Amino acid sequence: MKNIVTLLICSLFSIGLCAQDGCSKYYPMKEGSSFEYTNYNKKGKVEGITTYNISSVSSEGAATKATLNLTLSDKKGKENYNTSYTYTCENNMVSIDYKSLFPAAMMKQYESMGMKMEISGNDIEVPNTLEVGKELKDANVTINMNMSGMNMSVSVDMTNRKVLAKESITTVAGTYSCYVVSENTTSKTMGATIEMSSKLWLAEGVGMVKNETYKKNGDLMSRTELTKFNN
Repeated sequence: MKNIVTLLICSLFSIGLCAQDGCSKYYPMKEGSSFEYTNYNKKGKVEGITTYNISSVSSEGAATKATLNLTLSDKKGKENYNTSYTYTCENNMVSIDYKSLFPAAMMKQYESMGMKMEISGNDIEVPNTLEVGKELKDANVTINMNMSGMNMSVSVDMTNRKVLAKESITTVAGTYSCYVVSENTTSKTMGATIEMSSKLWLAEGVGMVKNETYKKNGDLMSRTELTKFNN
């Protein structure tokens, strides 16, 4: 169960990725684009690498839909996990399909074991018109599971999403002018509640440049930085 919660949290924190399409400023909509992010612990030591690749882009009426492949590797480069999710850009707004945040392969595995699953929530939205002080819509994902009469529930809520500032950020990939977006995340499972907060640095034409995650008391837990960008 802890693995499911961790996966959901990582997916939700990793959504503010990249961009350069006429419809979207802060999400990738170009097939073949790839991005690499290095993950560091609170002491600044490398913990792993996350790579993203845009595998497909299609049009559905006035909307543009993209599929993003995600691969997690350890600090030595050994692949540990891979999945994909989809998002849509329409009317100058990007929406991430909350159902796609739960890997289809994992869902099939649990269903083959006789577990019934129901996913609900609302899509995560990021508008093109970011500005300091702007508040963004809350988002959440809830998974209800039932197996042999035993019910379990996992939920992740993203609240207090807002644009704090505009700053210049430098990583090994370059220097970027970014909007800083903050949010609180609360995950609940089997009676346990985990509360965290994060800051996300988004650059137009690039997307996520940096992300920091904090404990409820404000102590830094980890950070992620853009280390490669291939457009």
